[in-house]
Amino acid sequence: MTTTQARALRVGFVPEHFSTPIHFAKKHYGLDAELIPFPSGTGHMITALRGGEIDVGIGLTEGWVAALGRSQVSREDGGFRLVGTYVESPLCWAVSTGADRAEIKTVDSLQGTKIGVSRIGSGSYVMGYVLADQRGWLIPSAGAGTSLEQASPFSDFVVLDTFERLRQAVNAGDADFFMWEHFTSKRYYDKGEIRRLGEIHTPWSSWKIVAATDLVHDNAKDSRVDDLLDKLNLGIKHFNEHKEEAVQYISTELDYSAEDAREWLKTVRFPERTQGVDEQVISNCVDVLCKAGLLPVGKGVNAAQMIAKQR
Repeated sequence: MTTTQARALRVGFVPEHFSTPIHFAKKHYGLDAELIPFPSGTGHMITALRGGEIDVGIGLTEGWVAALGRSQVSREDGGFRLVGTYVESPLCWAVSTGADRAEIKTVDSLQGTKIGVSRIGSGSYVMGYVLADQRGWLIPSAGAGTSLEQASPFSDFVVLDTFERLRQAVNAGDADFFMWEHFTSKRYYDKGEIRRLGEIHTPWSSWKIVAATDLVHDNAKDSRVDDLLDKLNLGIKHFNEHKEEAVQYISTELDYSAEDAREWLKTVRFPERTQGVDEQVISNCVDVLCKAGLLPVGKGVNAAQMIAKQR
């Protein structure tokens, strides 16, 4: 075994309530991995994977698929492949604006405004287009493959990196709205820091696991990835069987109340086995992203080729 193979995997994750089974896998089942938090989300993990800073990422389906699809269009290796399913349930994205932005009254008033995103290519960026598609804000492009930036539903994408800076921006007027997960946002609604305009659910299961291409290539399959998925299965089983321990962790170590943690537990569904990804789920995601104009139609986007481990 080489030195590279011997070291612990560097696993990127978002330090929110969804990360609780990862914590349990580490605490109770000896997960041998260096857990690296990415509070700015999936877009940052994509950069880190491509830069060789992490080996595995646990993030949002739409972020991974959009990045891999764009790489396929450019005929480049995306730097990672889908290897597992982390959350089966869809994600509820809350649409938020500043507490005193009285001029912004409804979601429908957001067309042509400034959207705050964590990073270009992040889930908050991708879902902006999905929202625009659902609301009928997309101007038909002149031809297949036309860049969506030529017909953007928003006046600007304001890159703000973190949830904290997103909240600050909508209150300062630097951005008009942003989208972030409902329960993560709720505490700041309750405090009156930001105001809720509405919500949108992902039309797909919300979290997937990816691994750097060199770990899952046919000629270089790495047993550490399989071990990681096995340990995550145990962490999920523990989570499902010890809900009060989950509430205690979420409400003391993360930024949630116990009441909100219990409400979230009613909505989330983790898989019994994280191994593998359903190709149809990824195909559906590709279809929606193409319809929203985020990926071009007929330019080589292939869902099956994004997946290293199929269910």
